[in-house]
Amino acid sequence: MARRALTTAAAAFTTAAALLLTACGGGDDSSSDDIKGAGNGSSSSPSASASSAAPGVKRPDIKLPSSFQLTFANWTSSDPVEQAVLDDGKEQLRAGYEAIIENDPASKNRAFYDTKNGFLQSQQWIRTYTDKNLTVIGKLPVFDPKVTLAKDKAAASLSYCTDESKASTKNRKTGEVKGNPAGTDPEVLYVISMGKNAQGVWQAVSAHSERGGCAQ
Repeated sequence: MARRALTTAAAAFTTAAALLLTACGGGDDSSSDDIKGAGNGSSSSPSASASSAAPGVKRPDIKLPSSFQLTFANWTSSDPVEQAVLDDGKEQLRAGYEAIIENDPASKNRAFYDTKNGFLQSQQWIRTYTDKNLTVIGKLPVFDPKVTLAKDKAAASLSYCTDESKASTKNRKTGEVKGNPAGTDPEVLYVISMGKNAQGVWQAVSAHSERGGCAQ
């Protein structure tokens, strides 16, 4: 992922994206197809992984089935503030897939990691699945994370890539499984604008996606 992505991210600190995002709930519509990725290989609580981000705050217990494996590569930083952004950004993504799998657009767990406007975007994204009776299966690697902090460290931009090549949607009623159409670039770049709330939790404000942007 090129540094160019971070320039885009910096401009997004106060901008709310209005369209659907492939995996985060807000962004461009160029990647709003039905492939969106996968969950964690086992049920787990975010409290341990999010220990550096507002450690005194009780976080939701996000659970994902083994049928949906969401993996995070190199999701660490030596800077504690950047690590807090990474931790909450990770849980925000996991909560979104949990909502899809549980068929719950009103997910309180996702809302915990979104601002009010951010959650409205998330609900639009989740409903692109639930309204079609779709869930997600397979594997979705999340990699190449980068954090850009505002000068006051109260706002941040988190960018990362996903690889959808082994992720699919599954119809809850018919069992039909679909992957990305042939010739579609499986890698998608995400840039998430985040802000820290009064409790110290980093929440998603807006997001942007670009299919094929990881190669830039």
